[in-house]
Amino acid sequence: MNRLPWWMGGILMSGLLLLTFSVFGADRPIGASTYVPYFAGIIFDLDADKYSYLKEVEASGAWEGVMLFGALVGGFVTSVFITKSFRFSLIPTGWKKYKNHSVVSRLLWSFFSGFVMIIGARLAGGCTSGHFMSGMSQMAISSMIFGTVVMISLVVTGKLFYRTKEQ
Repeated sequence: MNRLPWWMGGILMSGLLLLTFSVFGADRPIGASTYVPYFAGIIFDLDADKYSYLKEVEASGAWEGVMLFGALVGGFVTSVFITKSFRFSLIPTGWKKYKNHSVVSRLLWSFFSGFVMIIGARLAGGCTSGHFMSGMSQMAISSMIFGTVVMISLVVTGKLFYRTKEQ
């Protein structure tokens, strides 16, 4: 299967952002983290008068949950029917090669690293997808700082992670 050139991805992403920011789209930036308190409010029947943040995320939380579900379904459909690359694995090949064969170890490290990353994103005033897609396209200082820290962290983590067991 032929892949699109990298610049076509940039053009398509720009189109998505323009649609999202427009009155025909969501009329707000792309993000993904506000669906968590939104759905928590629904699941646990939380009173929006008591928890004021629930009122703030009411409009965005609903569509972000749908967007994330659509991304999950779209990724699944693409990997099964278009690229035919779908496989289910709790331990990726790179983890087995450079770390260990323990499912528990993989899940614990995944949870820990995701937890640290989302705390950093929320401290910077957004979520990871919101910072990278919406914030950087708007040249937001907090998003630029977050993106820089994430990229530096990726390089350091990659250097540490991709050491072989024998080193």
